[in-house]
Amino acid sequence: MMLGIDDLKTAAIAAIDQRRGWLIEIAESVLRNPEVGFQEVKTSRLVADAFSQIGIPYRDEIAITGIKAVLSGGRTGPTVAILGEMDALRVPDHRYSDSSTGVAHACGHNCQIGMILGVALGLSVPEVRDALDGQVVFMAVPAEEFIDIQDRLRIRENGQIGLLSGKQEFIRLGEFDEVDIAMMVHTSAASEHSKFSLGGTSNGHLVKQVEFMGKSAHSGSAPHQGVNALQAAMVGMNALNTQRETFAESDTVRLHGIITDGGRSVNSVPSTVRYEGRVRGATPEAIADAANKMDRCMKAGALALGANVKITTVPGYLPIKNDRWLGELFKESATRLVGRSSVSELGSSIGRGGSTDMGDLSHIMPVIHPYASGFTGVGHGRDYTVRDYDQALIYPAKAMAMTVIDLLTAQAEKAKELLAKSDQLMTKGKYLALQESIFSEDLYESF
Repeated sequence: MMLGIDDLKTAAIAAIDQRRGWLIEIAESVLRNPEVGFQEVKTSRLVADAFSQIGIPYRDEIAITGIKAVLSGGRTGPTVAILGEMDALRVPDHRYSDSSTGVAHACGHNCQIGMILGVALGLSVPEVRDALDGQVVFMAVPAEEFIDIQDRLRIRENGQIGLLSGKQEFIRLGEFDEVDIAMMVHTSAASEHSKFSLGGTSNGHLVKQVEFMGKSAHSGSAPHQGVNALQAAMVGMNALNTQRETFAESDTVRLHGIITDGGRSVNSVPSTVRYEGRVRGATPEAIADAANKMDRCMKAGALALGANVKITTVPGYLPIKNDRWLGELFKESATRLVGRSSVSELGSSIGRGGSTDMGDLSHIMPVIHPYASGFTGVGHGRDYTVRDYDQALIYPAKAMAMTVIDLLTAQAEKAKELLAKSDQLMTKGKYLALQESIFSEDLYESF
């Protein structure tokens, strides 16, 4: 006898609860073995082994380390993707940082891996799987954190990747071609008022790699014979600081950067200095405006000291657009788990300062990227650690499993209705053309 939707959800939840300890063990194993983007070898093996244990076929080595597993329902229909990110950050003073690399899971991606496996367990229950009118695709994606840009450009030059993040590469490689709807849940610091947070947007961003080129000379006896590239960089950064009042608050512009090479010898006038900057904003227009101002400032620094400057622009992420209708379905599932008072919603124009490559995907298909509390500390900081695994992993897995059941049962009526309502802003081809158009390298010479 075919089970009703509520019974299917109960069965999925029970399957997740039954393997709760295993899911937490997986998340803790990923936590203890942090790896940066496109190098998540151990994590990838762990995920592959987990899908084998669940009994879901998979492909690996997608975008170098990515995993894709497919669960087919009882009948054909739309395809829903459940995503989790594998990579970590460079936070050497984090409690769980790798002592040799300084890499740590200071963003909670380890719990995302537990989430996608939890959803896979819940939907693999035979009665649940057979009731689905469509497919569910599970993706463990690499390289969401947009770091180590020079290394990524190097492997791009070697032909191993075409774009610099995991979801971007999955898009380019065609791994999303058959996907209609996608979702994932990110972790956040614990809140006494909200266990799930939905809606809102995020900043998009791009990267500026700036190389100041001067002339070396003896710092003590002949500084006048050199051109100080470090001073040029400092003038450029100071000029950049003066721009902050030129941005509208609603654009949530963020300009930040680091000097990656500040010279090699204190006894010589620095001839080469490298700066890596990040330009973030709520809209592509705001990002373009801020990026132009950063270019002006860096050129001004070079001009002031008589240096040359090369500015390389690297495409980053697009601002995320959470699908309203998909969000409503997820809210119903989250409410069933934690109560309506523990589910908060942000307006569609309220932005988060950070960026995610889920934003790129949101311009191609309906997606949601809600947040689940359960962590404590500051994201990307030394103290960001899990406080409650049920809230940080188990509840999100249950909520996504229930949402998939809503979407893909009863002839997938809700999925089809959602797709009819949702606007597809961009084709895959248009997206790839946009990304490629942003890559640029410009040289400005003073000598």
